[in-house]
Amino acid sequence: MNQAYFTPRLFQFLEQLRRNNRRTWFLKHKQDFEEFGRQPSLRFIADLRLRLREISPWLVADPKPNGGSLFRIYRDVRFSKDKSPYKTHIGMHFRHANASETVHAPGLYLHLEPGQCFLAGGVWQPEPRSLARIRDAVAWKPDEWRKTKRGLELGGDTLSRAPRGYRADHPLIEDLKRKDFVASVDLSQAQICSGRFMLDFLRSAGKMAPLLRFLSEAEKLRF
Repeated sequence: MNQAYFTPRLFQFLEQLRRNNRRTWFLKHKQDFEEFGRQPSLRFIADLRLRLREISPWLVADPKPNGGSLFRIYRDVRFSKDKSPYKTHIGMHFRHANASETVHAPGLYLHLEPGQCFLAGGVWQPEPRSLARIRDAVAWKPDEWRKTKRGLELGGDTLSRAPRGYRADHPLIEDLKRKDFVASVDLSQAQICSGRFMLDFLRSAGKMAPLLRFLSEAEKLRF
């Protein structure tokens, strides 16, 4: 068995941060964040760079400490009523290489939080032009779309009515009403802390690869 990237200490730290989400507490325990959260995440991302090609050569795992696949722990509180300064989870994003610099392009997202760990894949809140292309692809390739989403449970926001240009009785109207095209696979903390986590990640990503391929091709991106 390979050595684990993460230990239960990560989830202990995140739970403590949830209860003590203050700058003074975080600065006092910043070394715990580095040791159990940030550095293991960067090692995982670095090791994933080549392995992610098993899913697609167009997905990027970037281990740069800043501006790479690892999201910052600091919250943007400018427009939020919640002024808690820190996120209480670890987030990593593996975007498409040819996509613009946005989290809204086809990609994978790994979320590590006490009691809520998952790998998500797809497109979250795409721009209007991209959303229109995806809806057109669903409508024009219904059989391929049904095969693509087989075994996946899609989530995210939807419209209350049929989007402009589509009949309310369209056979795929519930999918055409989607504003997000995202699926997810739940992961346990035991899996995250296991030496087999890389394999579990790749297995879960493989389940979502057909969805990512469909969405990428709809947006004129190679996969």
